[in-house]
Amino acid sequence: MRLFFLQFQGEMWKLFARKRTYLGFGVFLALELVILLIIQLPKVQRAWRHVMENAGYGFEEYFSGITLAFQVVYLSTALLGGLYAALVAGDIVAKEVEDGTLRMALCRPISRLRLLAVKFLVCVFYTFALTFFIGLSALAVGIARQGIGGFFVFQPMDKLFAVYQFGPGLVRYLGSLFPLALSVLSVTSLAFMLSCCNVKPAAATISTLSYFIADMIFRRIPYFEPITQWFITTHTESWYNALRSPLPWQTMAEDYTYLLALDATFVLVGAVIFSSRDFKS
Repeated sequence: MRLFFLQFQGEMWKLFARKRTYLGFGVFLALELVILLIIQLPKVQRAWRHVMENAGYGFEEYFSGITLAFQVVYLSTALLGGLYAALVAGDIVAKEVEDGTLRMALCRPISRLRLLAVKFLVCVFYTFALTFFIGLSALAVGIARQGIGGFFVFQPMDKLFAVYQFGPGLVRYLGSLFPLALSVLSVTSLAFMLSCCNVKPAAATISTLSYFIADMIFRRIPYFEPITQWFITTHTESWYNALRSPLPWQTMAEDYTYLLALDATFVLVGAVIFSSRDFKS
């Protein structure tokens, strides 16, 4: 077990030694600032005031840092969160094969499955670290700009509406970050599987993003509404349910059981493909 953790530590060093690993953190921080600046525009604030006051809530009380933080996470994570998770997971195996360093790693007395297990755990760590960074930094920037106050959640496309005072709202917001990370993990798992195939790192990343974007587009087509449960993004967006009142435990349990089973399938298929490959030539 000690050697396993040493190998995990080595993979972490390799991951965070690459400059592209930090790209997602920097881009999200910049994006948060841009979204918050746009939301401060008078026309945008008038639209928010109209929605809140029509619902019977005070604009000054509920147009707060935590409300803005949720908007930042909602608008940015669906696409960009998946982008950088796919970028790292798509590189984790395919890049080493391309550079020729994986052959040297396999010369050591470790099994291929153990090597893959360590690499996948590194991807999981990165996914959760990036997701929590997005959520916590958006909250910090939002509160610094707008202060504390009530939490107003309104997303008509997803039929999501909830209102909380700051304390309960903060608990709901922070509690939603863990299921959000689990949702992004499905992108990571698919990219990891493709990285185990005989493809270039860029191909693994682009194929993963193409699949999830297509899945999202088809799910939004009205004619496909009867079969929405067949689309992965139907289940990955279940993290919104952590903000509903009352909390739909059964729905979330079903969605994340489906996603975790899918993640396990992706990883197992990737392991089978990787184990059958020839790295001698």
